[in-house]
Amino acid sequence: MRDASLPKPAPPAGRLEFVNGGWCMSDEAATHYSAVIDQMTIGLRFLNETFGACGRPRVAWHIDPFGHAREHASMFAQMGFDGFFFGRLDYQDRARRMRDKEQELLWRASDSLTPPMADLFTGILPNGYNPPEGFCWDQLCSDPPIRDDPDLEDYNVDDVVGRFLVIANSQSTVYKTNHIIMTMGSDFQYENANLWYKNLDKLIHYVNAQQANGSKVNVLYSTPSCYLQELHRANLTWPLKTDDFFPYADDAHDFWTGYFTSRPALKRYERISNSNLQTCNQLEVLGGLTSRKGPFGEGDSQTMTMAVAQHHDAVSGTEKQHVANDYARKLANGWQHCQVLQALQKLHVLNLSLPESVLQSKLSFNVYNPLARPVTWPVRLPVNGTAYSVSDASGKAVDCQVSMCASSKYEMIQNKLCSCQTFLQVTFDHETGLISSLNNLETKQSIKLTQNFYWYNASDGNNVASRQPSGAYIFRPNSSTPVIISQTAKTEIIKTSVVQEVRQWFAPWVSQVVRLYADSRALELEWTVGPVPIDDSVGKEVITRLDTSIKTAEYFYTDSNGREVLQRKKDFRPTWNLKQSEPIAGNYYPINSRAYIKDDVDQLTVVTDRSQGGGSIQNGSLEIMLHRRLLHDDFRGVGEPLNEISGIFPDGLVVRGRLLLTLDPPQTAADTHRPLAEGMVLQPLLTFTDGDLKPNTQLEFSGLLAALPPAVHLLTLSQWDEDSVLLRLEHQYQSSESKVSSQPVTVNLQPLLKTFEDPSTWEVTLRPMEIRTFLLKVNLR
Repeated sequence: MRDASLPKPAPPAGRLEFVNGGWCMSDEAATHYSAVIDQMTIGLRFLNETFGACGRPRVAWHIDPFGHAREHASMFAQMGFDGFFFGRLDYQDRARRMRDKEQELLWRASDSLTPPMADLFTGILPNGYNPPEGFCWDQLCSDPPIRDDPDLEDYNVDDVVGRFLVIANSQSTVYKTNHIIMTMGSDFQYENANLWYKNLDKLIHYVNAQQANGSKVNVLYSTPSCYLQELHRANLTWPLKTDDFFPYADDAHDFWTGYFTSRPALKRYERISNSNLQTCNQLEVLGGLTSRKGPFGEGDSQTMTMAVAQHHDAVSGTEKQHVANDYARKLANGWQHCQVLQALQKLHVLNLSLPESVLQSKLSFNVYNPLARPVTWPVRLPVNGTAYSVSDASGKAVDCQVSMCASSKYEMIQNKLCSCQTFLQVTFDHETGLISSLNNLETKQSIKLTQNFYWYNASDGNNVASRQPSGAYIFRPNSSTPVIISQTAKTEIIKTSVVQEVRQWFAPWVSQVVRLYADSRALELEWTVGPVPIDDSVGKEVITRLDTSIKTAEYFYTDSNGREVLQRKKDFRPTWNLKQSEPIAGNYYPINSRAYIKDDVDQLTVVTDRSQGGGSIQNGSLEIMLHRRLLHDDFRGVGEPLNEISGIFPDGLVVRGRLLLTLDPPQTAADTHRPLAEGMVLQPLLTFTDGDLKPNTQLEFSGLLAALPPAVHLLTLSQWDEDSVLLRLEHQYQSSESKVSSQPVTVNLQPLLKTFEDPSTWEVTLRPMEIRTFLLKVNLR
């Protein structure tokens, strides 16, 4: 106990303020909302446990990300932030907002959540995250310090004060109140904070002294929340914004849309690492005390690594190559710390292993579904031979087929035991080997569809209009017409009772498998691209393009961080009159999990397996960038070309990925693509054991007594501390997406979680796009 004779500690003086509070300042284009929520949780939890309630950030602060997503603003609002400040804004947007004094606004960041649930005051900083020109005082800066001894030859107080008053008055003309904010500092600064504060103290003193001469400028040290409070006291009406801040350009030919795709292998590895982490968290809860080591024990290293990977120079792909390698190494190490094997061993009484390759004559494999509803998932395993049989937990035969891979090795494909039905039909042109149409047999829809691969010639900076080259951040093609890789594809057809495949070869470095599983409502395109050839000394931006008969009228749709979908229009911005200077790069947007085009009758949706960039350049067309290999730096800080090579890929990176295509009526399309996107993010986990199982092996286990309703998603189930569990549920539909699934849903959780004891009835109602978070004190059964 504290000695009562000692004086009580002073209350917080308010001189230290935390902003944002996440484990990192996350990227806003390439991050999935589930990973963003996790990294914010770990950072805010650290601040709370270290500083208490007074350390809670009240302001979100994203001064460096390269464009701003509406879903981020929605999440920040729902996390309880009072405001949001950022630094980067499209140069045309900024010019218009400066003219109309609209650099501070109310961002209504959801079409579904009832205002003000997703309303967030948003401010645009005047100098990015830098000081005004001429006022940088650090050991890396070249601006002269304030010399205030009149006897010195380099006395400069009058000059500094005069320049500052000009800047302050100029800034006040483009903001709405008589309060303005100035950031002081930048990258790699405050290494010697004394240089800054010694000069700032002098600046404040001498500028404020001018009030005796009639100056109306008063300078003070402040914080973002204090500034926000003064804006609130002004009691003004602020302009409203309902779209987002993509794409971002800092000049006419400098669109930061290349990083939507940069480092596609790292983007995929981050996404599957997130899936692994969510599965690991669930199994640690379900497995009980023996399967975990506490919230900040060994298992938490994966959580921290994933949190760091959300940084705006991590999953974005805008780091140097050795840094990208380090992110991948840390993600791999994080997998090793997951206690998933111990959890499965307890749940199934198994002695589990994870062999490097599955080539055994007899083995058992466990499939864990992290989604809170049944899924149909084809399992593909490499095997050594062609004669195999598969049975399920009850001993019933499961339909499986062995086929030869393109690598001349065998793989076995299994599906659930079912009376299978094919919902889709895809046709090919016999002369070209390309897809020619897609049909939905259930709804009797049919569209013309041609899919092929192309590349844009990446600018090397040797251009009359601009010296800007393509790089890790910036996408700048030399031509608006991409180069087709091949007019035709060599094909091979594989048909079994489980799957039908058409294998296509377009070039030595581009191939694809078009795959249709029995009972699937999606057509799978498994593409392989690389090494991208550069022997012609030309950097290349590789895309796949889907050309259809859908009448789009220049509109298309992309998701925001995997959640709500926004309408896009070619060569158009909702809040200003766009002067388009880059007809391709200026029409690219981040596609985090899906994009679609539609008319009144048909909707073609593409679900992606990682974040990618894309656009609809022509009516009825949707293109997605798959890979980039560039020969020049774009002068935005990376300092090297985006040219990924390694010991495994000395000739250039080879990337493989999947796209899922669905064709539905627009009125019901969300009931197909929402579950598909959810399943692409949270995929079943496979683990293996060699030989025969022990007699007491438990072959089936479920953590739920009943599936969640289709509209409800189990977003988070993780151990918080020894006797508390963090639970998040979300309504995964927007308010007008589905006649059935966009309704409010009430869930009774008491009989739902199988391993928990809770005698009371506990009902939760979720409305469209709502996320509810609970910290449960539980007794494990």
